[in-house]
Amino acid sequence: MIRSMTGFGRGEVLHEDIRITVEMKAVNHRYFDVNIRMPRNLNVFEAKVRSTLKKYIERGKVDVFITLEDYSKSSVSLHYNEQLAQQYYDCHQKIAQQFGLENDLRPSHLGRCPDVIMLEEHGSDESRLWETLKEALETACRGFVEARSAEGEHLKTDLLTKLDSMMENVAVVEERYPQIVQEYADRLREKVTELLGDSKIDESRIAAELVIFSDKLCTDEETVRLKSHIISMRNELEKGGAVGRKLDFIAQEMNREANTILSKANDLATSQTAIELKTDIEKVREQIQNIE
Repeated sequence: MIRSMTGFGRGEVLHEDIRITVEMKAVNHRYFDVNIRMPRNLNVFEAKVRSTLKKYIERGKVDVFITLEDYSKSSVSLHYNEQLAQQYYDCHQKIAQQFGLENDLRPSHLGRCPDVIMLEEHGSDESRLWETLKEALETACRGFVEARSAEGEHLKTDLLTKLDSMMENVAVVEERYPQIVQEYADRLREKVTELLGDSKIDESRIAAELVIFSDKLCTDEETVRLKSHIISMRNELEKGGAVGRKLDFIAQEMNREANTILSKANDLATSQTAIELKTDIEKVREQIQNIE
């Protein structure tokens, strides 16, 4: 199955007093590039998160957003550092005695001193946290892959239509080539007859000229290779999987053949057909950039 590189997925799991939500989105990228944003107390699982993502994604720039809601009453508490508070008090008392001042230190003042009163987070069970996170992450990944697959099928249908159009244009180039040679032969004979009058035409000279002319215009090799590339791309699309890089390479080869056909064209109809080929190939290359 063909998958697009753009997609979105979301997973949310509530386990007892912990809710974890995972949202992910992706855009085109040559390689697998992931950016993870999550709470500090989940950073320990970053390697596992990346490993899980690699099971579902091969290419694309992926942004992952993870949020944690802890509803347990004992998740945080205040800690009073009694020894540090005593040191602050002693320092203020010493200052008051040294300068003959009144020590107006109040408990509210002392409590605002750095690190006297601190907010402590109690560690959660890591195994329980990871199981909840893993479930939410895999739910998001499955939805993400499903969205990519649906978009990929649309891309596949569009690409197959363009390949059919390209194959028709290649057939037009092949059919037009002998007609061009024949038209040139007719014009050549008319010109020679006009110049020589009733004199006998040397057919061997005419044939030699036609050989040179037809060799300059011959696109048999290019059309054969172009048809082979079109068939190869169609087969890769039908096979599915992460074929974006391979399709991009095939499209480059197709463009090379179309350029050669256009450069050899000595006929308006062939030139127009070659331009249509190049236009379709460029559209195909743009679409391929969206395929994983």
